[in-house]
Amino acid sequence: MPLAPFHLAFPVHDLDAARRFWGGVVGCPEGRSSEGWIDFDFYGHQIVAHLAPGVAAAGGSGVVDGHDVPVPHFGVVLSMEAWHALAARLGGAGVTFAIEPHIRFKGQPGEQATMFFRDPSGNAIEIKAFADRSRFFATD
Repeated sequence: MPLAPFHLAFPVHDLDAARRFWGGVVGCPEGRSSEGWIDFDFYGHQIVAHLAPGVAAAGGSGVVDGHDVPVPHFGVVLSMEAWHALAARLGGAGVTFAIEPHIRFKGQPGEQATMFFRDPSGNAIEIKAFADRSRFFATD
């Protein structure tokens, strides 16, 4: 079955800051918008920044492979080439990583490149890549 695009709506405290970050820093083309929300093309998926100044991003974490992984979080799986390009773009823009770009589960099923960062409203984002995408759900 072909992969279906997902839709995710998330709270932001400032639409202009969201536009600068998601459109400018991350490089997501902007779609429709209003005074209360902005659609972005997140690698073929629709994410929507909704103005909700009274809603704070969650600040919990869970330990994965020795790292405190922000929970909740969302993200996308890119090709390894696109992952490296985005990591360089984010680093060049001065984005602070919650977890620096690195290879996780090295030598194990599901080995992956990963990085975590937050948008200006504190929403946690994980970007992954697999050298072998057929291992995306590997357990052995």
